[in-house]
Amino acid sequence: MDFLLEIGSEEIPDWMIDPALAHLEAKLNDLLLPLGGKVTSALATPRRLAMQATGLEARQADSEELVTGPPKAANEQAIAGFAKKQGIDRDVLKVVTTARGEFFGYTKHVKGQASVDLLSAALPSLILGIPWPKAMYWTGKGGPRFIRPIRWLVCLLGESVVPFEVAGVHTGNLTNGHRKLGGKNLPVTIDNYAQELAKNFVILSAAERQRKIRGEIVSLIAKQGLKVKADAALEHTLTYITEFPTAILGSFDPSYLALPAEVLVTVMRFHQKYFSVETGDGKLSPHFIAVMNTSADPEGLVRHGNERVLRARFNDARFFYDTDQKRSLTERVEDLAKVTFQAELGSYLDKTNRVMALLKELGAPQASIDAAQIAKVDLTTDMVKEFTELQGQIGGIYARAQGHPEAVAQAIYDQYKPVSMEDSIPTTVEGQYLSLTDKVDTLRGCFGLGIIPKGSSDPLALRRAAQGVVKILVEGELALKVPQLTGGDAQLEKFFADRVGYYFREIRGFAYDEVAAVMAAGWPDLKDALARLEAVKTVRQGADFEPLAAAFKRIKNILTQAKFAEDGAVDASKLEPGAEADLAAEFARVKSAMGSDYVAAMGAIASLRPSVDNFFNSVMVNVEDAAIRRNRLTLLRSLLTEFSTLADFSEIVTRS
Repeated sequence: MDFLLEIGSEEIPDWMIDPALAHLEAKLNDLLLPLGGKVTSALATPRRLAMQATGLEARQADSEELVTGPPKAANEQAIAGFAKKQGIDRDVLKVVTTARGEFFGYTKHVKGQASVDLLSAALPSLILGIPWPKAMYWTGKGGPRFIRPIRWLVCLLGESVVPFEVAGVHTGNLTNGHRKLGGKNLPVTIDNYAQELAKNFVILSAAERQRKIRGEIVSLIAKQGLKVKADAALEHTLTYITEFPTAILGSFDPSYLALPAEVLVTVMRFHQKYFSVETGDGKLSPHFIAVMNTSADPEGLVRHGNERVLRARFNDARFFYDTDQKRSLTERVEDLAKVTFQAELGSYLDKTNRVMALLKELGAPQASIDAAQIAKVDLTTDMVKEFTELQGQIGGIYARAQGHPEAVAQAIYDQYKPVSMEDSIPTTVEGQYLSLTDKVDTLRGCFGLGIIPKGSSDPLALRRAAQGVVKILVEGELALKVPQLTGGDAQLEKFFADRVGYYFREIRGFAYDEVAAVMAAGWPDLKDALARLEAVKTVRQGADFEPLAAAFKRIKNILTQAKFAEDGAVDASKLEPGAEADLAAEFARVKSAMGSDYVAAMGAIASLRPSVDNFFNSVMVNVEDAAIRRNRLTLLRSLLTEFSTLADFSEIVTRS
């Protein structure tokens, strides 16, 4: 049998829809699995979450379960009492063996419930169990909570309604179309559900809504030689705030193009949800694309309204820009004393002074230090107070306009990069140093106060800050090591180690054991660690590498069991001719050939595999002669110590 569930509500915030849909799909699949069903479609619009499934049986299959009672040693009165409680004859009980011991018990035949009854009982709590970031009561305090008031529920199993209610809203077969263009209380079946919504101006599929937006944008601007400024996040937002999206092309006075493009784009993107439009050569065009939640704008009323609102916002931006230029960034530095960074860490002026001192300590370029002095000043400008998304960028733009060196302006512009692991690092060395020290200052200060992320809680985004530092160090190839940044804080260094491991595994795609092996050999120099990781990944493809890694694990175990941790030279006179002497000679050869080429070095180490195998097949390490035993353990420790400076090969997970 087929199944349909639609939860109709007031508009759900766009960014909450995908996680809610995924959760609902997973929980519904768990519920339907014993009934033979599986979700085939999980779709949503701002006003509805819809699930369709197929393969459900009319009723749950009958089953048998073992019911146990008193232990075997129980008296007859207890046994008879258990039988009476279960509603069965005493003779039905048998002694059964379980993992807990022997008990009296019997096999109970459980008749499967009708699927409709199971669904009726389970679905209300499943719906109310969706984990929203925020939820609301709408029937009174203490009542059911949901992200927005539920207005209707459609729940069908085959042709029948699955009866239940949530907060007084009862299920039925009636849905609702588009709020303005569609009908209300529309009867639907599972087969015609999507088609009926489409007739009533609801495109149920987000992918179809997205295609409609993209197609209409192309048709609006392609013939004019224009192109839309790519913005996947905005496209996703518009897809999930509309049920019937329609794109329209608007324009604004070209005189506004005298403002920085970043300002215009921010106003359009963040404040109005408009796409920016560019000319063929990538310059901003005096046009925008809005996406409305209706079918058409034949008289241009919506377009004119959007143009009027945008004009007012641009006038505000121009006023802020002109007002801000009346005072230079340098003149504003002292104003930072009035802007709190963190209650116990002081003002942004305090932070500025700390960052400048750290830059000097790290030997940063002078332009980085000059940039740091005015980097946070844009927080005092009217432009950033109104358009907070522009902080940093506006500082760079103003610095350039006020005649500061380009290296200073660009460093300020990029100071918050990378804002995510998908974002790029600052484009200049000066910007990389500024961004890195800004983040390090925040980390040092917070860890010094005991403000350390725990579990999933990280209100000050310290993980993101540390991840940004790691990304800058690796991709910028800065000549800095992590201990230079942690200020001797052991907890902060461990925190960085976690972020380094995450970066190499999740962002760069190295295997978990490769990262563990390289970091065990030392990781503070991230440029060097990356080079060793790349070498391990390359050499691992060879036939000798993993067997050699298994041998290193064996060597480590032997040394651990023998509690042998002494460094010393191997006594050649005590080496037994054959496998032992051969391994010592091969070790000396490889050691002398080691250089800065890690791929070649690890390839040379891998070439030891035959000699190591022959040694373990032919030589007993723990012989009775104490001097010979010590010499053999010294040889193995020398092998392990020498090559573990590149990677701890015993960390590699081998197939055998």
